[in-house]
Amino acid sequence: MTEETPGFGDNAEQPDVPSGATPDDAAPQAAEPSTEEGPAAPAGDAASSTKKGQSGQSAQSAQDVGLIAQLDQVRTALGERTADLQRLQAEYQNYRRRVERDKVTVKEIAAANLLSELLPSLDDIGRAREHDELVGGFKSVAEALETVVAKMGLQQFGKEGEPFDPTIHEALMHSYAPDVTETTCVAILQPGYRIGERTIRPARVAVAEPQPGAQPAKGDEPAEASADAAEDKETGGPDEG
Repeated sequence: MTEETPGFGDNAEQPDVPSGATPDDAAPQAAEPSTEEGPAAPAGDAASSTKKGQSGQSAQSAQDVGLIAQLDQVRTALGERTADLQRLQAEYQNYRRRVERDKVTVKEIAAANLLSELLPSLDDIGRAREHDELVGGFKSVAEALETVVAKMGLQQFGKEGEPFDPTIHEALMHSYAPDVTETTCVAILQPGYRIGERTIRPARVAVAEPQPGAQPAKGDEPAEASADAAEDKETGGPDEG
């Protein structure tokens, strides 16, 4: 008898196969790629995602509220600064007007002080003109001086026949006249001068008042006539023939 080589005979050991299984079941199956998706997320993860979304929206809402509050603050500050600017502009305009008024006032005062020193010369020129002595070179100088003072704003006032005004007239002479109904300037002794609304010198004048009792007002009666009428009333009237 010949020896059988182990593993090559019919009695070679076979791999253990479960009872009732075919030999094909014993063969290892090749790994096949899985087509199934990964396991579904647990319910806890979904709830966590929802909470995270809600917290994100809450954070965004809180940020929006903060931005709105900051915007309101900026608008309030802008309104306050605008009001301050308007107030400053109004104060500046008032300041400019005051400065302009002060400049005009200072200019008038300076001109008044200068022209006050020239008034005697202007009076001499006026008297020379009244006496027809304003001739030749003196006339040219006088007219040039009058032109200069007129450019500086000097104005002459005071005319015969105008009502007496104590704010611009100075009465040096007083008399009564039957042809006047109120206190009137009947003679201009020295003309007055002004610059704008500022009077440098009042007009020096002679005034006349109405003659006392010359023209009694309508309805007025002399005192004697009134006394006679009262006596007649008490005695029953004047005696008849």
